[in-house]
Amino acid sequence: MVAVAFIAFMLFQYVGDPVVFLLGQDARPDQIRQLRIDLGLDQPFFVQFWHFLVNAAQGEFGLSLRQGAKVSRLISERLPATFELAIVAALLALLVGVPMGVYAALKRGRFMSQVFMTISLIGVSLPTFLIGILLILVFAVWLGWFPSFGRGDVVQVGWWRSGLLTVDGWHHIVLPAVTLAVFQLTLIMRLVRAEMLEVLRTDYIKFARARGLSDNAIHFGHALKNTLVPVMTITGLQLGGLIAFAIITETVFQWPGMGLLFIQAVTFADIPVMAAYLCLIALIFVVINLVVDLLYFLVDPRLRVGPAGGH
Repeated sequence: MVAVAFIAFMLFQYVGDPVVFLLGQDARPDQIRQLRIDLGLDQPFFVQFWHFLVNAAQGEFGLSLRQGAKVSRLISERLPATFELAIVAALLALLVGVPMGVYAALKRGRFMSQVFMTISLIGVSLPTFLIGILLILVFAVWLGWFPSFGRGDVVQVGWWRSGLLTVDGWHHIVLPAVTLAVFQLTLIMRLVRAEMLEVLRTDYIKFARARGLSDNAIHFGHALKNTLVPVMTITGLQLGGLIAFAIITETVFQWPGMGLLFIQAVTFADIPVMAAYLCLIALIFVVINLVVDLLYFLVDPRLRVGPAGGH
């Protein structure tokens, strides 16, 4: 996190002068000098970095150069939309991808298995923006089943604005969630299939068959459990990726999330917003990796067994 904060802080140093952005090109020298003093830009580099770290730890990244509002407020307004979109997409990818992968592994050579593999190849190959445009064309323009942009009606729950508590909100989230989930779904499906086939070739599966265990007990009680360990790792990283890289999907569907905010910040060189986005995404990846490591103990019983003999 400190390394990412340092990289984010370097944006302030080498990507434009915030004083010029705030005051404009016609500002007087005394105005520029006074604002640099007020912002602490007249202090040495490491002093500025220390103040940046202290403020970042408190969730403060200054003012947006484009909107003139606190960056923390802008992020908190956009975070719920991105988080809900990523969670719905991840759940969709898991709930569909894992069963498809298991079926493709257990029913190799069957017609549906070949269909699933073909779909996965298409899903991996197509770029996200093209998937989004095709879904808009078919389901929003031709069929008129779903809206093509926006978040719909939201409900205020404390500081969180949720669209998942309204019918209109679910109506709006379907197309962007499917667009975001397609690549993750196909990746999970292919990973589950490959891992399942590998596990089914191991000796303990052969021993389980020799003991007379049923196919369901072998496939779902033994094989699937061991298959889920690497799947959890990939899924955790992909969840962070969904949150971090939902930029294209949010732009295509004009979804009012952090990705759209980041694109606008890049367009206008809004350095405080860009720095806050970098730090927040890094924090999300750190937390997700920690959660995935802890979940290993629930899936893999070998990690819960202490060393023998007290050594």
